[in-house]
Amino acid sequence: MRKLLTVFGIITILSLISLAFIEPGNSTAADAKTDAVKKVEQTQTMTNSGSVASESDQSGQSATGKGLRQFYKFTGFANATGGHIIMIIVGLIFIFLAIRYEYEPLLLIPIGVGILIGNVPFLLNAGLKLSIYESGSVLNYLYFGVTNGIYPPLIFLGIGAMTDFSTLISNPKLMLLGAAAQIGIFATFIGALILGFHPAEAGAIGIIGGADGPTAIFTASKLANGINILPDGTTVQNLIGPIAIAAYSYMALVPVIQPPIMLAMTTKKERLIRMKQPRAVSKLEKILFPIIGLLLTGFISPSALPLLGMLFFGNLLKESGVTKRLADTAKNPLIDIVTIILGITVGASTQADVFLTPQSVMIFVLGALSFMIATAGGVGFAKIMNLFLDKDNQINPLIGNAGVSAVPDSARVSQVIGLRFDKDNHLLMHAMGPNVAGVIGSAIAAGILLSFLL
Repeated sequence: MRKLLTVFGIITILSLISLAFIEPGNSTAADAKTDAVKKVEQTQTMTNSGSVASESDQSGQSATGKGLRQFYKFTGFANATGGHIIMIIVGLIFIFLAIRYEYEPLLLIPIGVGILIGNVPFLLNAGLKLSIYESGSVLNYLYFGVTNGIYPPLIFLGIGAMTDFSTLISNPKLMLLGAAAQIGIFATFIGALILGFHPAEAGAIGIIGGADGPTAIFTASKLANGINILPDGTTVQNLIGPIAIAAYSYMALVPVIQPPIMLAMTTKKERLIRMKQPRAVSKLEKILFPIIGLLLTGFISPSALPLLGMLFFGNLLKESGVTKRLADTAKNPLIDIVTIILGITVGASTQADVFLTPQSVMIFVLGALSFMIATAGGVGFAKIMNLFLDKDNQINPLIGNAGVSAVPDSARVSQVIGLRFDKDNHLLMHAMGPNVAGVIGSAIAAGILLSFLL
């Protein structure tokens, strides 16, 4: 196959080159004449038509060359910049990480391909740059779901249908770890303000600290969409692309970022703590939890209802036992379709000229710091809680990292690190408690920021 492509490429190149040397209007009749006749005719017509033929040949070559130059002018090769190359490399890195190390492949592959699509440069006939989100294009219609916050609630519906809240119901104090990890959101918000971002933009950037991609996109679509006009007459920046890429990047890098922080903040004795097995949770409790959770969080943070309402609705579909078909649709085909569309459109929004900016760099730096702060906040709060708990009810601080809402990757990190020190100490089930609490906590934090800043 490789040889076939090579041969095809060589043939194509040679074909294009040969076009420049074709002389339009060659006379086939002249080829049939004898050399003597040709010489006589050439002598007779040299003074009259020699110059005309020469001009015709030159004109033909000139027209062909002009056509080739025009063709090249509108290719991506002619319009590519260093920024486009950098972003294409970033997209390839995303795809590599997803395939080679399986870092969030369901997210990174669509985003990576979207980055490639968004950074192929081309022009209009008038010489103006054309965006893939040009009005009327397919991606423009699909991107509408991003800019208007449609896709994130649908993803939350699927997450709710996939989530088992049993661990959180059986051990409610684990919810505090999910709340503690949200310190990363507010730390990032303050950091963005210090760096000069408008409060609305800072609020959107802050959600990166929750390590929750859908919530980050939803908040950015409301606070930093490039459309909202501020009281002073200025328009907020469109930061949806950088915020989404930063959030999903750090979600994918959970297995890389969190372990060093967890190990640095815990002692060997703390890592060996064995937690009690969660009690069995009744079906009634599982049904009541999403209903009570919906009402309680809705009244606390009404602005988060599009996210939390769909989360608890999806969970009720799962736990009711009478809507299995709907639950299966929400957690399989629906969330898969939305994930594909969301990933490709968000990735394609990262054109080099709008993405490679000082603001984007600052967002990525803030995102990294916020993620580390959130991880430290969860682990540190677990250690504080142990000061007030008896020995039999101690919490292994290694599950504190799961307070960020990167479900279920951060819970898996807790499991892997725990098994490293005790092969019989399985923390996954316990870590899912603060993990799902982190999802709820980040959505509530987003709702609070929206209430104050929108």
